[in-house]
Amino acid sequence: MDPADDAALTEIRRLLGNSLSLAGGPAEVAGRFRAALAQAQPMLFATLPGGPASQVEQLADGLVWLAHHVDQPPMLVAGFGRLGMALAEAGVAPQQLQLAGAALAEAMRAGMAANGWRQDFDQAWRSTWQHAYEWISEGMAVGGYEPMVWSAKVVSHELRRPDLAVIRLRPYLPLPYLPGQFARVQVAEHPGVWRPYSLAGTPRRDNVLELHVRVKTFTGVSGSLVHRTGVGDSVRISRAEGSMILPPAGRDLLMIAGDTGVAPLKALLTELAVTDDPRSAVLFWGVRSMAELYDLDELVAIARAARRATVIPVITEGEPGPYPSGPVTEAVAAYGEWSDHDVYLAGPPVMLAETGAALMHLGVGPGQIHHDPPEQS
Repeated sequence: MDPADDAALTEIRRLLGNSLSLAGGPAEVAGRFRAALAQAQPMLFATLPGGPASQVEQLADGLVWLAHHVDQPPMLVAGFGRLGMALAEAGVAPQQLQLAGAALAEAMRAGMAANGWRQDFDQAWRSTWQHAYEWISEGMAVGGYEPMVWSAKVVSHELRRPDLAVIRLRPYLPLPYLPGQFARVQVAEHPGVWRPYSLAGTPRRDNVLELHVRVKTFTGVSGSLVHRTGVGDSVRISRAEGSMILPPAGRDLLMIAGDTGVAPLKALLTELAVTDDPRSAVLFWGVRSMAELYDLDELVAIARAARRATVIPVITEGEPGPYPSGPVTEAVAAYGEWSDHDVYLAGPPVMLAETGAALMHLGVGPGQIHHDPPEQS
């Protein structure tokens, strides 16, 4: 770089950082920025994952990142290009961002004391945004033919059983998905190896993804996630896939899960609760023993928050306690009539095949049975 350019970028970094502090800090600025953008483009944030609070949090993180890296053009170009790809994945169009520069400048000005918003502050933010908008637009175009991969930070890691962990991840950029979908995950220990995991998070509320991971091999991806991954570590995630999602309205619902297959059904159950959906839903969760009911308290709490939802654990081996015992299909058959329900299945391949066959014997049509291919269960 030319020394004069280097000095100019250093000065812009100083102006961005100082003005961000004088305007109330990243969180306050981000809140005003989001409110202004939402007023100008009401549908913009409806297309992005998360609720208002989590979206403000991501905007605040982005403003801090921008202020810290504005004097590093290669990093800035790459970062905004990836942001453009992520926004395109969520369905955002370039024209929806055209007023963002003015909204950002106003969000800064509104937080300052009288006469605190100076011409050099205004020019620094507006010129920075103009470059950012160009790089974001280019990233949006690239996203049409280059697959997007997200980086995500582990924000919690709970070993619920010796062989199983519930892991929550926060992507650095918006990752759109629908309840019931899955995504492929890569860990640093196994570069180039991707394994599918269902996403049990709540995309309408926050930007946190939840994985339920059971160890298949100690040295593989699952073993790395369960035993050698901790809070603060990063993983890579592909775009969401899968068609096991709820229609906006329709029949009442029967859900049947085997072990960690409960993860996508937890997401569907949460969607019913968050949207106050009037449909009835019954979730049968088959496990070998009561000790394997690693997520029961959360599932029951979600069911209570929904209008008409019930969770029924089924113990296939050992002492069942207060729950039904034996094959899950027998418990389902004994519970009621399901021929007029939509059925969602998730679990091991053998469980999917056996349960699907049993349901058809109970009068459930093949078109009413939904599950992703066995690899994704």
